[in-house]
Amino acid sequence: MNARRGLLFPSQAIRRGIERRGQHMMRTDPLTRFRALAESTVIKPKTLITGSLGQLGRGLGTMLRFMYGEESVVMTDIVKCDPNAPDVVNYSFLDVTNERAIEEAVVNNNIDTLVHFSALLSAVGEQNVPLAIEVNANASNKILEVARKHRLKVFIPSTIGAFGPTTPLEMTPDLTIQRPRTIYGVTKVYNELLGEYYAERFGVDFRCLRFPGIISATKPGGGTTDYAIQIFYDAILHGHHKCYLEPNTRLPMMYDTDCMAAIVFFLAAQQEQLSMRTYNVTGFSFTPDEIATAIRKVMPDFKITYENICPIRQKIANSWPKALADENARRDWGWHNDFDLDSTVQIMFALLESQIRPAEQTIAHQSA
Repeated sequence: MNARRGLLFPSQAIRRGIERRGQHMMRTDPLTRFRALAESTVIKPKTLITGSLGQLGRGLGTMLRFMYGEESVVMTDIVKCDPNAPDVVNYSFLDVTNERAIEEAVVNNNIDTLVHFSALLSAVGEQNVPLAIEVNANASNKILEVARKHRLKVFIPSTIGAFGPTTPLEMTPDLTIQRPRTIYGVTKVYNELLGEYYAERFGVDFRCLRFPGIISATKPGGGTTDYAIQIFYDAILHGHHKCYLEPNTRLPMMYDTDCMAAIVFFLAAQQEQLSMRTYNVTGFSFTPDEIATAIRKVMPDFKITYENICPIRQKIANSWPKALADENARRDWGWHNDFDLDSTVQIMFALLESQIRPAEQTIAHQSA
């Protein structure tokens, strides 16, 4: 099958789809809210990001540099970075299991804000539980202790994985039963409680958001919700996606730009605005069948099949909320999402077409 058959050119697809559904994104620059926040910020933050080569780290690094300047971010991770990567600057190696190394990075770079993204995701964590405990839990101890010593603001993300099968799964509230059944979820609950303890006991400005699945142009990294990214790569390259979750598995999701907005606006909020330290935030919920339907609005011949259901990921997904309630974040510090499912599909096609097609053309040229 020709994977491009029925696919609109991305800019046309976005324009037609958004005009048809009356979305505002073509009329309003989605970066306007970031510019406005940056212009109103008197003291610009200096932020160190751990795990910065992952899905969230690259996006946040780019956004903070856009808002506050090239020197506002220090990016760290434990893998060698492509020297030509345009979205990675001020990069250095940092082992988050080494408290002295974290402290040196903070002091040497005059850091006032720590964003701790280093973690093993849900499916990967189940394959190496000791490493997941070391990275997801013990490293957070060290991050919070450095934050205490140097009076830093610290952000550690949480997840829908912090809930479990006994949690109310429809419109899950901020405060509810948390009995996760994955090591990823267990360590995230630990992070939430330890951070809140450090805030109460030592006055650390700890902040945490429970994220749904995040959809971005970054390749999947081992999470249960990663099918919602891989499906776009498969659509463009093959016109067909083999889904590892059952067709009616409903999970909450969020587009990457909304995720970045949630982080930067939450970090910018005054402490007196916050009624809690850990909030739910979300965008929209869908099933594999529903995102496939949305993709067919752009690529009518797209196919999805379900012959390779992954029992581990399906069990994890079944224990997670179908939708999150985030009215507290919306009330306390003005959280709102700009992207829904249809607009996310439109922009993902545009982004990935611009990445994948030039790469394919380069490979074909080199082969010739």
